[in-house]
Amino acid sequence: MDRTGLADYLRRARTRLAPCDVGLSAGPRRRTPGLRREEVAQRAGMSTDYYTRLEQRRGSHPSRQMLTALARALRLTDVERDHLFHLAGEEPPRRGGSSHHVRPGLLLILDRLHDLPASVLSDWGEMLAQNTMSMALVGDHTGTNLIRHWFMVSGARDLAPPENHEQHARAHVASLRAVTTARPTDPGPAALVAELRAESEEFEALWAEHDVLVRRPSPKRFVHAVVGVLDLDCEVLLSDGHSQQLVVHSAQPGTQTYERLELLQVVGLQDMTPSL
Repeated sequence: MDRTGLADYLRRARTRLAPCDVGLSAGPRRRTPGLRREEVAQRAGMSTDYYTRLEQRRGSHPSRQMLTALARALRLTDVERDHLFHLAGEEPPRRGGSSHHVRPGLLLILDRLHDLPASVLSDWGEMLAQNTMSMALVGDHTGTNLIRHWFMVSGARDLAPPENHEQHARAHVASLRAVTTARPTDPGPAALVAELRAESEEFEALWAEHDVLVRRPSPKRFVHAVVGVLDLDCEVLLSDGHSQQLVVHSAQPGTQTYERLELLQVVGLQDMTPSL
């Protein structure tokens, strides 16, 4: 671990980012360039004290998960992320298969969509990033695999009407089947399939049907505990290679759902019951 190099690189990456690059307001009292340490720490899901110690060459060895979170928070490209891993004495994640590194361009779009629920997902269900509206709608699931969550977690289906549960379950299984066929040597999706086939009778039964599906734009109904029923349009934008998806939910202006979505923006996270 090159503590000096890592500290210098983190500091330079932080100061070159403008607040508007990550959806923040600069504010009248901001005197230093770039993001504040506490802003990077919050976006990476770590304590400000730990991040500060990394910049001061005093921090303990960061985990691979922490390095991935830092790369995402600092909007690093693939090459820059690999450099960060090398400075920390870690082998960078391999390319060509599953990756938890979200391209800066997708994150930039995500931050601009402050009034719509938006998230970045891997093609096998990993929640890679969410904006505030997405968290207000479904809860904070960053780092969660939504397919595993759907089949394995009690209460995971509460936000979907019961009549839609089977449809969602089939879509999850069919999309995962498509990914594992396209990338048979990718260990992430393969391990998830093995786990779910062993632990969920419902998943095993649906897997045996051998349906294949790629996620498409479609309307989606949510039953939110605070604002009520939301009938949302769903748009899916695919990254290069289609391994990551920017999913955006919206409502037609003038509808009841549009008004409820505006209310959700006001309510934010304060009354959230996190279930999906």
